[in-house]
Amino acid sequence: MDIVTKSLDAVRRCIENKSYQELETDRFEFKDLSGGWGNDFQKTVCAFLNGNGGIIVIGIQDKNNTKPPYYRFAGYLNSDANEKYLKQELPKLFKDREGKNVDVSQRFTVEIKDFLEGRVAILYVEELEAESKFVFYEGKAYKRVLTGDHEISPAEIESYEEIKREVIRNKELTTVADTSIENIDLEVLNNFIYEYNRGKRRGESLKKTKEEARTFLHHQGFMRDEQLTILGMLVCGNDPKYFIQGKCECDCYVIIPKAPQVAQNKEVIEDNIIELIRRSHSFVWRNIQVGIGYSNGGTALPEYPESLIRECINNAFAHRSYYDSRFVIIEIYPQKSLVIRNPGLFERRQRIYQDSNMGKIRRIVPLQVARNPKLTNLLKSFDYWEGRGKGLTSLIDACLDNEIDVPYYILSPEEIKLCIPKGKVYDQSIQVWIDSFAGYISQKANGELNKEEIIVLAFFKKSEELNRLERYTILITADNNHSGIIASLEEKGLIVRNPQSPELYPIYQVDRTLMKTDFSTELSAIFQETWAELKKDYQTVLQAIYQYNTFGEPNGIVSANSVANFLYLREKTQIIDIQDFGNFNRKVRNIFNKLETQTLIVRKSSKSKEDGGKSDFIINPNYKLPNTLFKI
Repeated sequence: MDIVTKSLDAVRRCIENKSYQELETDRFEFKDLSGGWGNDFQKTVCAFLNGNGGIIVIGIQDKNNTKPPYYRFAGYLNSDANEKYLKQELPKLFKDREGKNVDVSQRFTVEIKDFLEGRVAILYVEELEAESKFVFYEGKAYKRVLTGDHEISPAEIESYEEIKREVIRNKELTTVADTSIENIDLEVLNNFIYEYNRGKRRGESLKKTKEEARTFLHHQGFMRDEQLTILGMLVCGNDPKYFIQGKCECDCYVIIPKAPQVAQNKEVIEDNIIELIRRSHSFVWRNIQVGIGYSNGGTALPEYPESLIRECINNAFAHRSYYDSRFVIIEIYPQKSLVIRNPGLFERRQRIYQDSNMGKIRRIVPLQVARNPKLTNLLKSFDYWEGRGKGLTSLIDACLDNEIDVPYYILSPEEIKLCIPKGKVYDQSIQVWIDSFAGYISQKANGELNKEEIIVLAFFKKSEELNRLERYTILITADNNHSGIIASLEEKGLIVRNPQSPELYPIYQVDRTLMKTDFSTELSAIFQETWAELKKDYQTVLQAIYQYNTFGEPNGIVSANSVANFLYLREKTQIIDIQDFGNFNRKVRNIFNKLETQTLIVRKSSKSKEDGGKSDFIINPNYKLPNTLFKI
């Protein structure tokens, strides 16, 4: 069932039950145009053209700004005047930067559907190719942010224009020497056309002969000057490996670092681009762990969302450098991470590289610019309306939906390495971190944070920690659908905007107190010479106790067990090896006993251990230097 059918069924239920379900997204919109075609409609169309495309259902009013919200069916009149407007007049409203008309007629498809006692019109808007963006409506360009249409600033337009000039000189349309139409695999081409038609509202006929396919091949950029292009060879070339080497190859591995001598799973895939992506996805899906959840009679719970795996692999081929003949590499580290490596690099203006007094900042700006626009659009058409098709933004969406841990990039002069760690951004390590600052957070936020706020805060914290290791994380922008939460955290003082942020892309960092892990200055003032004599493990435990005492919940219990959990999870993020954690826990208990014996820590409870008092410890505020040399 496609998104339109599902959404209309949901609206029908809401109207019949007098209920409400939010259905609009950054690519799906309801419009009630019973009062005529208004500016809001044209702005949405403009925003869809400039973004990832979208769908407008005409004839339903979404009253989401009322209390309670509701849907109202207004209907669509399937008249000659309305048909003429959608097919002839609407495409003429959009212009380029210089004010010249841009032909967008091929980007619109209209479908009429019966609904309740009348009809609705469905307008499918396909996004413009990278070299055609941005288009303007009445002198302004628009983009989608959440479910609204917002004007694109002149600075954003100029930034995009700089990158677009480089994109137009793409390698995908370079011709392949010693090729001709005879090097087309007609069966592969027709398979491609069949799949391609499924994602389009305007179909292409299958080809009986290669000569019959000639016009289609030139139109799609598969041929130029009577030779196949790299794009054509990738999509439907015969024996592509012979002509373009690693450009049509993906090497897939399962890597077990502690057992390099063990024969590990490996597959070298050489094929046309569609099968190349499918087989690469199948390899990953076969080799990642899939658990079973308790909900819905046993739901599959893979390590990574399947849709995200598919999109990341798709992007690796769509945005790789086709100047380079090296192949894409996929590495699966069981229980650890999924790594996808592809030839190429991010443009300098897409990378934020700063060293400030607030630490290192290494961020990637999620600009929606296709490095190989024709290939990208072809690949997206296979799952066009259901897929997000938003590249880096999809990674952030999955992360902030708490489906994956914070993804990051390791960059080299010739390669982009995407790492997706197993786990979730809001994990055990974040929970103990929040607990250790519970009192401080509660005071600043005037109460507890909700789950969504903790996830965003955790994302910023982990991003900073990764940036310190020269790993690039993705910059959260207003387009990442979490601007409301960012504003809330900023108002509460739990995140701050870095004053050295670029004009267009504000960089948020966690309140510096929350990022603090070193309290040696404060503890040295309390314990004086004794502090310097302590071994590092003892100093680490004392710093954790001090952190809980100073910033934690006022009535919270600080015990050897809670500190062991905190320190272990801070280092390893999750407890996998129970024996290893048990050994660490015993070590911390032993340190607690010695620190208590030497009176560096004392029990807050007035009851003694024998009387059943709780093991609730604090730093001894009245510590006195021993008369003899202190040793532990």
